[in-house]
Amino acid sequence: MIIAEIYKQGDGRIIGFSVDGHANTAKRGFDIYCAGASMMSQSTFLCLRDHLKREFDWDAGHGRLMLRLKTPPDDLTEVAFQTMLIGMKELEKLAPQIVKVKEKFFLGGEHK
Repeated sequence: MIIAEIYKQGDGRIIGFSVDGHANTAKRGFDIYCAGASMMSQSTFLCLRDHLKREFDWDAGHGRLMLRLKTPPDDLTEVAFQTMLIGMKELEKLAPQIVKVKEKFFLGGEHK
């Protein structure tokens, strides 16, 4: 299963995400659900890094990408993150048994 967690601050703005897991619906390299989730998360990563030049902490491994902004979110980072969120939710609609999207709020260091 692919789990996409979207991290939000108290006002609802997105500050980061984690995408973790595998769909296991096809051979490695041929799984359209893994490819879709990977492309959405990696495109967001590249947009923030290369186009918007934002600073963030990140971690990646086999089947995992995590990113969290070091600076407060703004209108441009919100567009990048919301585009990813919309895409991930559409993927979840297509395959709810394979993809789960969770939104987590961080309030003063705590999450709910």
